[in-house]
Order: sequence, then structure tokens, then C-alpha cells
Amino acid sequence: MSQPILQLTGVGKSFTVDGRQLTALRGIDLELQPGQFTALVGASGCGKSTLLRLIAGLERPDDGEILLDGRQVQQPSLDCGMIFQDHRLLPWLTVTQNIDLALSGQKRTREQRQALIGASLELVGLKDFASAFPRQLSGGMAQRVSLARGLANRPRLLLLDEPFSALDSFTRTRLQNELQKIWVHERAAMVLVTHDVEEALFLADRVIVLEPNPGRIKAVLDVGLARPRHRLGAEFVALKADILRRLDQFSEAA
Repeated sequence: MSQPILQLTGVGKSFTVDGRQLTALRGIDLELQPGQFTALVGASGCGKSTLLRLIAGLERPDDGEILLDGRQVQQPSLDCGMIFQDHRLLPWLTVTQNIDLALSGQKRTREQRQALIGASLELVGLKDFASAFPRQLSGGMAQRVSLARGLANRPRLLLLDEPFSALDSFTRTRLQNELQKIWVHERAAMVLVTHDVEEALFLADRVIVLEPNPGRIKAVLDVGLARPRHRLGAEFVALKADILRRLDQFSEAA
């Protein structure tokens, strides 16, 4: 097995809310191999998004250590891209200009930046919309632009925080298919946070179930299904039922 691209050892995080200390995460141990697609599932409040922010360097852990390519994560880096629940495009900039923001401040020529932007838009199927403004895009198209922006630097690790949750079911299914194609093409390691167990199983090599109060890893399940995956296949349905049963146990204990 190759050297992990991401290593978390004993990671914990607490917050102070109304004068009380609340533990969001405790004792998180996790490794991610290059090119591996991992999904995090769990009830609201189990620390999934907090964990993603720690990996991205947007927050610092109170306990433990996070290594990206063997180096301690202390701040955001170009090796790690992040896609949020909302597209966060600036409405006064075109699609090209929004993506170019992700490349600003780097030692690249204008021609190099344009080439990266064009390749990213080609990857998400939006090359013809390079000059459009966000108001001229559908919700699904805007989120694809966000995905193109996250991929523009060709990061070795891409973090996705419920990127399709605000979309209708038809658009969501389409973008899940698009993301799967992008992963096959790019082979970047990806970590997806989602409430949708079916989405996790459709996309990921491995599904990690988080237990709440505080957030801890309860189970790590290897999906082991060939791609493309069939949502109504017997093995797929059985895995989905297993994960839902585990999540229901947390609800009953609450």
C-alpha cells in the first residue's frame, strides 16, 4: 500500500457555546490513500463538516495531528480544494473570472491560468458558459462551476461538504454521475460529507459512519462494488440498509 495522502491521529475539537464547552469531535483516527474516494455520513451535529474544515486547514484541532502528504496541516493549501453546500460564486464576475480567483496570487502566466480554467470547464461540461454570469446559470450549473473552481489548481485532495444537498433530485442525480466521471478522470483523493446514504454508496470506495455526541468513528465500510453502480442492485440495497440501520441506532439512543 502506498503512503497515505492524508493522516488524522487522535483528532479532537471543542467549541464554547453559551459559556459551555461542547466537544464536536473526539479521537478521530483516519487515513486516506491517493486517489481514494471516502464518504462521511452521520446525523446532523456529529461533526462531519467540522472534520472537513479541520482537514482543509480552516480550523485547528484542539487535540491530535493532521498530515497532508506528510506535512502538518496548519492553514489552507493549494494541495487541498474544497466545495461547499452553496456555490459561493461572486455575482458581479463571470464564470471565468470566478474560477480565476482560485488561481490568483500564484506564479502562473495569464495563458497558463486560461488553460487551467478551460480544462476545468471542459471537465464539468460548461466550456460554452465561460463568459456567463452566475445569474444566467441554473443551480446545477452554478454548482458545476464551483466544482470547476475547486479543481482548477488540480489539488491532490478535494473536500466536498454536501455539495448537492440544495439541488432537486433530478439535478442531484445528474451531478453525482458527473462527479463520478470527474473522479475517474482526475483520480484525486476525495472526501464527501453527505446525509444521503445512497449518494455515499454510489460515489465512494469507503463509507465512514460517524456517531454523535461527541463525533466519533463508529464504522468503516468498504463498498467494494464495481463502477458504474446500480442503485437498485441487491448488494447496493443491502449495504444501504446496513448503514441506515447503524444510523437508526444513534437516533434511538438520543
